[in-house]
Amino acid sequence: MIPINTQVIKKDGKEQFVVLQYEDFLKLQKELACYDDLRTLREAKKEEQNAPSVSFEEAKTILNI
Repeated sequence: MIPINTQVIKKDGKEQFVVLQYEDFLKLQKELACYDDLRTLREAKKEEQNAPSVSFEEAKTILNI
């Protein structure tokens, strides 16, 4: 978990808003983007888990490498 400095603002005695430094906001955005990429990759791997495949050696033979 990345450390971020926040300030909580209350309205009517309830926590309503959070203020954070711009640098921390950028860190949070980057972490969320990485998480989204990881989630997308895991979904794609799950969808393709039963797809036919060939070994690296077979691929080299097919491609005449």
